[in-house]
Amino acid sequence: MEIYETEEQQVDAIKSYWKKNGNAIIAGLVIGLSGFVGFNFYKEAELEQQLAVSDAYQTLVESSETKPDSFIAAGEKFIADNKDSSYATLTALTLAKQAATHKDWAQVEKYLTTAIESSKDEGMKAIATLRLARVQIQLDKVDAALSTLAAPLPKSFKSSIEEIKGDAYLLQDKKELARTSYQEAIAATPGNASQSLQMKLDDLAENIVLK
Repeated sequence: MEIYETEEQQVDAIKSYWKKNGNAIIAGLVIGLSGFVGFNFYKEAELEQQLAVSDAYQTLVESSETKPDSFIAAGEKFIADNKDSSYATLTALTLAKQAATHKDWAQVEKYLTTAIESSKDEGMKAIATLRLARVQIQLDKVDAALSTLAAPLPKSFKSSIEEIKGDAYLLQDKKELARTSYQEAIAATPGNASQSLQMKLDDLAENIVLK
């Protein structure tokens, strides 16, 4: 390291250094500042976009009650315009619920499939998957329902998964598989199993004995 004996030497050294490196320093500061400003601008723009999508979703939900006839078209457009948003999943679930009130199970199947494909939340995806499997059973697509339930889902949903599998196997007259699924559903239930689930297993046990 050089040691400068006078202030004049120090000033001359600084001038010399600045002459050689000043442009690079300025450029670095500008780039750094631009990056900082750009990042904050991006975050603000992203927040504004999220708020806009949220407002649009709220308006859409309100229209499902005030303008039910136009809600389907508006909902499908919203999903197409906001595929990467969690609101797309919520909209698909709302459309499925509305279709279910009219017993339009084919449309329910379609919207639940959309909800599963668009969801990034594992819990929400699992709920849509279970509903889809039940609807597929309603449509007599038992093999499709079992295939749907084969998807990896959180362990907390195991009881519901096994119960629906039991219902599917029962429709296929696969009573032993159905009983195994019901037993696994009960074993996976925290606390006491639901009365309806226990009744399914009891009724199945009686039918197997009588047979």
